[in-house]
This record gives sequence, structure tokens and C-alpha cells, in this order.
Amino acid sequence: MADRAEYARKGIARGRSLVVLQYADGIVFVGENPSRALHKFSEIYDRIGFAAAGKYNEYENLRIGGVRYADLRGYTYDRGDVTARGLANVYAQTLGTIFSSVGEKPYEVELVVAEVGETPEQDQIYRLPHDGSIVDEHGSVAVGGNAEQISGYLDQRHRDGMTLAEALKLAVQALSRDTNGSEREIPAERLEVAVLDRTRPQKRKFKRIEGRALVRLLEAGSADAEPTSGGDVE
Repeated sequence: MADRAEYARKGIARGRSLVVLQYADGIVFVGENPSRALHKFSEIYDRIGFAAAGKYNEYENLRIGGVRYADLRGYTYDRGDVTARGLANVYAQTLGTIFSSVGEKPYEVELVVAEVGETPEQDQIYRLPHDGSIVDEHGSVAVGGNAEQISGYLDQRHRDGMTLAEALKLAVQALSRDTNGSEREIPAERLEVAVLDRTRPQKRKFKRIEGRALVRLLEAGSADAEPTSGGDVE
């Protein structure tokens, strides 16, 4: 089992990192992804988003399974019965079964399932490692690549009530830090960004941010950061 866990962790670490952050009006997903077709972030249901790091074909199968589960449960019972907690339990059972099976290799994936609530206190973020365990996260979470280093950076700087521009700027700064401590620039065209926006009037809260809208947000975040560039964010 230790060998299987090490195999899965090494596979996940080869992928690019992504981060999920709470901000005042919802939850933002940010990752470095040069592909415009193979998405790391997706909508599962009305208020639920999905993020994954690792092997694309494996987490895409899990995403499709999650969409089917959510659609069936919402149709059979009520749309309000589809929750991130329920979806995380389904994913945990699937990943745990595969991890403990001797007939197939463990999945080289790490998932994040997030649900935006009516208020920030009702937001839910769950991280699911390769072994099927569930970790209830608050504020921010990073998976894939050098996730441990990025998580430490976010824990020190993330705060409640951030604007979307501030949260996006912090996420990009965290992703730009290499394992040796140096920083690099990630252009907007290499970023994949999506949000669960609680202020949207329609039931579906998930939307992607790209193109000029993304550039404007990055510029706004840089402008907001300039007055406090001499010190750490509390």
C-alpha cells in the first residue's frame, strides 16, 4: 500500500499546481494550463465546481461520473439535495476502492469539490487525495505539483473578504513561486480561471473568466497590491 501511495503521489506531483480560494462573493479556481481544450475546472451542478490535478483521462472519467450522479439525484429528488458533501463522499468511495484494489493501479489524481453558499460561512471546499480520504478545507487549498509550498504561501496571505481581483492576484503569485524560491511570470493566456459567483441571479453559479475580462482583473489586482507592496498582507 505504501508503494501504491508513493506511485500516486509522484504522478500527481508531475502535474501543474492549481489553487482554490474563497473571496467575498464566492470561490475562485486558478491554475496554469496552456491548453484551451483540456480543462482542469468544470461545473458539476448549480452551485458546485470541480477541480483536479494529475492524469487528465482519469480525472475526466471522475468528472463525468460526478455530473451523472448530480443530474440523477437532482432529477429523482430535488435540486437542493445535490451537495458538495454528497459528491465528495461518492468520489471518496470510488478513489478508495481503486486505491485498495490489487487488480488495477491507483488513480494519479487529486480532486477539489467546492460549493458556494448563500453566505461565505456556508461555502464548502473538500480536497480528495488519491487514497479516497476527504479533507474539509477553509479559505484556500492547493493541489498538484508543489502544493505543499503553495499552501504555506496562501495560508500566510489569504484573508476573509478579499475581492475577486485580490484573490486572483494572490493565486497567481502563489503559482508563480518555484520550488527553489524564485518567481516567474505566468501570462494571462496560460491561466485557466473560473468562479462560483454567489451574486449571479441564475441558479448556475459557475462561469469561466478569460480573454479581456481576465486581463482586466489581473491589472486591477496589481493596482490594488501596489499601496501595500512594502509589507506582508495581514
